[in-house]
Amino acid sequence: MTILGIIIIIIGLITLILRPQLNDEDTVKETVGGQVQVVKRKSPPWLLMFTRRVSIAVIITGGLLITLPYLFFWAEPGYQYFVVYPNGKKDAIMTEGIKFRGFAKITPWQKFIDVKVVGAEEDDRDIEGKMDPIPIRFIDQVTATTKLSTRFQLPADKESFIEMAIEFRSLQNLSNNTLIPTVREVVSNTGYMFAAQDYISGSASDFRVAIEEQLKDGAYSVEKTEYRDTVITAIEQESREIKEVQTRYEVKKRVDENGQFIRIPHDINENNIIVAQVIVDDVILEQVFKQRLEAQRDESAKRQLEQQKIKTAKDAQARIIAEGERDKAAERVTQEKEQVKALISIETKLKQEETNKKLAAIALETERLRASAQKVKADAESYQNSKLVQAGLTPQQRAELEKEIAIGVAKEIAKIKFPTTMIIGGEDGGGTPLEALIGATMTKQLTSNGKGY
Repeated sequence: MTILGIIIIIIGLITLILRPQLNDEDTVKETVGGQVQVVKRKSPPWLLMFTRRVSIAVIITGGLLITLPYLFFWAEPGYQYFVVYPNGKKDAIMTEGIKFRGFAKITPWQKFIDVKVVGAEEDDRDIEGKMDPIPIRFIDQVTATTKLSTRFQLPADKESFIEMAIEFRSLQNLSNNTLIPTVREVVSNTGYMFAAQDYISGSASDFRVAIEEQLKDGAYSVEKTEYRDTVITAIEQESREIKEVQTRYEVKKRVDENGQFIRIPHDINENNIIVAQVIVDDVILEQVFKQRLEAQRDESAKRQLEQQKIKTAKDAQARIIAEGERDKAAERVTQEKEQVKALISIETKLKQEETNKKLAAIALETERLRASAQKVKADAESYQNSKLVQAGLTPQQRAELEKEIAIGVAKEIAKIKFPTTMIIGGEDGGGTPLEALIGATMTKQLTSNGKGY
């Protein structure tokens, strides 16, 4: 735009100088054949378009085009601008769009700065702060190198941004002199708070959180305690001696009277730079520790295999015991069934013998009654005979009398009702309905197979 303004001003000056002042035709002296003659020449048509007023307006327009970039500028998204006016006043522009500058000097700053460990094969064109891998040492003396990716945001308030811009003057100075050294120091100090064994056992997220919190709020104030553990040879040996002295450390974060962690501020905090993102890309442990981990992994795998075998054996033992108990229970049930069958058979026989005894008693009583009846009949006949003899009856009378006596005896005997079925309970007078039914059936069978009684 400045070049365009300069071109327009030059055009305006040319038209202003060359434009005729009075007429559209100019009178000039020319030499023709060795003689000086006065000739009238017309001005070019394009020159006649520019009056004095138009030429001045063109010059003014060119001047405005030259000065316009010094009066206004376009603030791009993602940038903050440090502005210094000709009178020395300082200001900051935090938003995007067309802004008035008033001939001030403007220094652009990116709102977000990336600080990252970049390898040889990675693209680092958009990385403002490039770092080498950060060496750390864990509390158990294991060394490692850390790859980290961080993003920082410049102060969001004008006062802090102006102070930072004055102090560092450029984004490169801020990255190289403050952000990168602070990140490396915090990461290196964080390694002393963790053990490598704990890191690989699940404390990796705690490690990243510790780095992020220290970058945001300041480094922890810690108290480090050293312990020396003496390892002595086995007690079975005759001459015991010190085999090894192991040194271990314990790091505790210091707290104030309110229970809050004591912080040590660094340049990132002091300049109100915001930590927007912290990512631990990788922690590469030393080769000796990796070999130790592989050995531990193999031992752990063997231990797990043995534990699995023990568990399998215990499960098999429990299965065998369970099957034995099942077979014992089945055999017990079978034996109990056989015992119940035998008891039922014995009880049935006993019931049958008891019924037979009762039937025999009934038959005996029946025979007694019949014998009594016969005795009564014989006594009656004897009595009759004696009476007949004493009376001196004739044979016809005697026959008629015997007939009548026989008919009378038969009538009397017919009147006697003998029991056809008798059901008798046990000695206690009890008995179930089933037993009574069985006894009645057997009695009927015996009476039907007898001699008519």
